[in-house]
Amino acid sequence: MAELKLGLQLGYWSAQPPENFVALAQEAEKLGFDSVWTAEAYGSDALTPLAWIGAQTERIRLGTGVCQLSARSPTAAAMAALTLDHLSKGRVMLGLGVSGPQVVEGWYGAPFAKPLARTREYISIIRQVLAREAPVSNDGPHYPLPYTGEGSWGLGKSLKPIVHPLRADLPIFLGAEGPKNVALAAEIAYGWLPLYYSPYRQEVYSTSLANARADFEISQGVVVNITDDVAQGLLPVKQMLALYVGGMGSKQRNFHKELVVRMGFEEAANKVQELFLAGDKSAAVMAVPDELADEISLVGPTARIRDRLQVWRDTPVTSLLVSARSTSELQTLAELVLDA
Repeated sequence: MAELKLGLQLGYWSAQPPENFVALAQEAEKLGFDSVWTAEAYGSDALTPLAWIGAQTERIRLGTGVCQLSARSPTAAAMAALTLDHLSKGRVMLGLGVSGPQVVEGWYGAPFAKPLARTREYISIIRQVLAREAPVSNDGPHYPLPYTGEGSWGLGKSLKPIVHPLRADLPIFLGAEGPKNVALAAEIAYGWLPLYYSPYRQEVYSTSLANARADFEISQGVVVNITDDVAQGLLPVKQMLALYVGGMGSKQRNFHKELVVRMGFEEAANKVQELFLAGDKSAAVMAVPDELADEISLVGPTARIRDRLQVWRDTPVTSLLVSARSTSELQTLAELVLDA
């Protein structure tokens, strides 16, 4: 197994920009973290904070985890990636994801249909831009280039980017949950950004990853909570799971709940969703199994976390993406993972 790397997951902003996100990224770089990641939902975007961080760091890789497909056309995403890659001297990793129908149709005003086909087209166009071998064109139904449909003036032409991209092979990661989407990531992407991964249930994804390259990267976000009270330490993980399983999607279709069902927690997932949608969020949190929360996180005293890290080292996961609120937390994490 390859050496397990560390990444700093900053996510997306809440009500206000966090005050210390640049300082955290700088400290992570000093401690030997491999990467720093930003995200977007329907507030802060993923690219602007990453550019801010890149201007104030030197070596750490810069990842979007993830840019939502519906937020930008594929050529716009490629422009942003190649621009930031030049400015950062080749440190960008472009993480992409389809998001979900509530955000895509409610925030971006775009249809959510055919997510797999859209993803394949989107990445194909980005790769054309980065290769800069010929004018970019696409005859697929989702991102036709040149556009000749309704409202077209008929004057569009295929174009090559003016700027020569720094790297034609700029790494593209795919955020994916469903079995077919994970298999697509293994087929066409440099790496995969899972939402939940249990090192104790590797069979959940084994079929989808069967054809992944030997150097395929898997960067997994993991909540780390160093505490002597494991039950109390798991509460934030259970709160997050209750929100995603219960409320991040509709009763008819919730990708996060479907994943938890595939992980073997169908009865609990149904109960969590039922309670959450009924408005009893506290009961929904308590209905999340401790076993599930514990498997996808690293919670407890340092000795317990160090022992459980060994299980992660025996998986295909190449990087653990951790959140931290202080430089002291970053230092402890570096000691646990990188100095082992």
